[in-house]
Amino acid sequence: MSLNIADETASRWTPVESSPAMKRALEGLPSGWKTRRLAPSLGLELQDLFVPDLDDDGIARIRALLLAFRVLVIRRQPVSPAQHVAFARKFGDLETQNPLLAANAEFPELVQLKASKEKKGAENLFHSDTAFYEKPSMGSILRCIKCPEVGGDTIFCNMVQAYAGLPEEVKRKIDSMVAVNDINVALFKKMDPNERAAYRDRHRSVEHPVVITHPETGELILYVNEIHTTHIANYRAVLGSDWGMDTPTQIRELFDLLVRQAKIPEYQVRVHWEPDTIVFWDNRAVQHYAVSDYYPSERHMMRATIIGDVPKRVR
Repeated sequence: MSLNIADETASRWTPVESSPAMKRALEGLPSGWKTRRLAPSLGLELQDLFVPDLDDDGIARIRALLLAFRVLVIRRQPVSPAQHVAFARKFGDLETQNPLLAANAEFPELVQLKASKEKKGAENLFHSDTAFYEKPSMGSILRCIKCPEVGGDTIFCNMVQAYAGLPEEVKRKIDSMVAVNDINVALFKKMDPNERAAYRDRHRSVEHPVVITHPETGELILYVNEIHTTHIANYRAVLGSDWGMDTPTQIRELFDLLVRQAKIPEYQVRVHWEPDTIVFWDNRAVQHYAVSDYYPSERHMMRATIIGDVPKRVR
């Protein structure tokens, strides 16, 4: 069997207008809030609000905007760590231990992301946070403490649109596939064999559907990424008896095709950081890439991570 992926760009060039969800989410916002769309595919900038002051209606509006625009950039938020945690907790339970990142000394709900001349930034691959968990995060709320004057942007990709743009043949092929996600791939190069064995006992790989259903919007999402996803687990089971000598090559070609969808500029928005900017993204529906173009300048971020659900493909 041969998988024709030559037409992978067929749907990429369709103009993206404001979706009904975007239009609904923007209706009736408080008169003081200023908004600006950042890209056709995703991203909304918000100004003239202070997140600690939001009441229940304000929080509900932020959630609606998040579901519609997937990435919210909220400027001028000089919040304390306690206020950061309190705002994030409005959207769900928070992660208090991350195997990759050091926590804030006073608030375990916050993790630190620091880069400087002593430690280069290392998040410059497209990924969704904690895809290696059985329950990956619902969303991340990242606040800029310090950033370079130039550089250090973050690119976000709309993985709902990435799935929609796939050729129909590929959509049919991946409809029932599952993929393995493993934290150890990113860490093993730093460990000796004994450390690796002990760590793998504590952090087992997990399987998630290649295509998941957004639990709140019902949208279909392409859910593989180049940091944590290692391979498709059930390709042979899906293929059945149609297996030949070129099948391993086809598997790799398919996997590479899926991973590189996040790199398509038409699905992206690029966010420039300023101190006290908060970015809140729907981790289920987007991937992100922290551009490491600012060495040896310092970049310091603090993140709260909202615990999500087990990814599922609802039919």
